[in-house]
Amino acid sequence: MADLPDRLLAAARRRLERTGGALEGSIGLNAPTDDERRAIIGITGIYRPEGVKRLTVSLADLDAVIPGGLIRALGGQVRDRAAERAAEEAAREELLATPSEHAGTPWFAGWLAAMSADGTLTRLIRRGDGHLIRQACAVLDLLPASFVPLPVLAEAATGDTKALGRGSPLATLVLRALAMRTSGEPKHRSSRREGDEGADEKRSGRDHGHAPRELWESAGVIVDDLASQVLVLNVRTGGGSVVSRWLDDAAAHGIPFRLTLQQQVEYEIVPDAEEIFVCENPAVLRAAAAELGTASAALVCTEGIPSAACHKLLTGYPRLRWRADFDWTGLRILASAQLLHGAIPWRMGVADYSAGLELGESTPLTGTPSASLWDEALADAMATAGRAVMEERLIPALLADLTRTG
Repeated sequence: MADLPDRLLAAARRRLERTGGALEGSIGLNAPTDDERRAIIGITGIYRPEGVKRLTVSLADLDAVIPGGLIRALGGQVRDRAAERAAEEAAREELLATPSEHAGTPWFAGWLAAMSADGTLTRLIRRGDGHLIRQACAVLDLLPASFVPLPVLAEAATGDTKALGRGSPLATLVLRALAMRTSGEPKHRSSRREGDEGADEKRSGRDHGHAPRELWESAGVIVDDLASQVLVLNVRTGGGSVVSRWLDDAAAHGIPFRLTLQQQVEYEIVPDAEEIFVCENPAVLRAAAAELGTASAALVCTEGIPSAACHKLLTGYPRLRWRADFDWTGLRILASAQLLHGAIPWRMGVADYSAGLELGESTPLTGTPSASLWDEALADAMATAGRAVMEERLIPALLADLTRTG
C-alpha cells in the first residue's frame, strides 16, 4: 500500500497514546485532502465523495492494511500517556509526603502546595529530578541553624559542598521554602530618605522579594560573613581586641560603626551597656548620632530583617529594647526578637501606633497580617486602619528615650 498521509498516522498515534496501544475505536480527519480521501477509500473499500467534511477509519482496518501492523509503522512503540500520568501522579504524591521535621507547619505545607500548583513538581519529575525535593527537605530539616557556613550545610545534607551554590536547582527550592518561612514581605533598607517621604521608596523595594543572602541568614546560614553586617552606635565593649577598640573609639566620638560577622567570629565582642536599644531604620540611628552623639544610649539598627551579624551581636544580651515599623513585617520582626532574644518591645504598643497615625497620611498596609502578642490590640488597630506607620515618624519620641540621663 502507498505511504499513508502524515495526518492519518499522527491521528492514529494520538489515539493509541490515549488508549495505551489498544487497537480499538476509530480516528477521524476533518476537511480531508483529496489524497487523504483516496487513502481512506483504499483502506475501507467504501467510496467517499469529494468535498466530504469528515472521514473516519477504524484502527483495526488501518492496522490490517499496513505490512507489519500499525504499531510498526509508528516506529515500533507508542507512549502510554495514561500510564505516564498515573506514574507522575504517584511520584507527585510520594514527593508531597516526603518526611520532614517541619511537616505540618503552615509554611512547609504552603511550600509543597505552591510547587504542586504551579507545575514545579511535575517538571522536576519529568526531568528525573524529583530527588531534589527530598534533598531540599533534608536541608530544611537542618534549619534553623546557628551561624553555619553554606558549604557546611550543603555537605551535611547532601554530601556535596557545592549543592547549594548560587543558582543551583536545589538552592532555588530551599530558598523558596525559606521565603515561605519568613511569612512576609522583605525589608530593603537602602537608598532611603529620612521621614515618611521615604516610605513609598522602601515599600516599592519589598515587592521584589528577599535577597538570597537575607533568606539564608534568616535561617542562621552564612553565605558571606563579610557581607553580613550590623550598624551600631555607642556600643561599647571594654574589650582588648582590635575590633573592640574600634567599637570603643567610635562610641567615644558618637560615630556610627558597621560590624561584620567575620569580625565577630574572629574576635569575641561583648557589649558593655545596661541595655541596648534596637531600631529597624538607619534614619533613626543617623538622627541619634547627629542630635545626641555620645549622649545616645547604645543603639543597634537591623536595617530591615536582622542579619546574622545582628543576631550574633545580640545573642545572650540580657536587656534589649526592640522596635520596628508598624507594618506586618515589623510585627513579625519583633515577635521573632522576643522569641530568640527575649527582647522587650520599645514603643510598639497600640498607643504609639495611634500617635503615629495622627501625625498625617501614611502608606497602606500590604502583605500577610501578623499577630502582636505583646499588645493584641495593636494588630487589630492596624488591620482596622489599614495604614502602616514607619518608625521615622516617631524619631522625636525615640530620641527622647535614647537620651542618657546619667
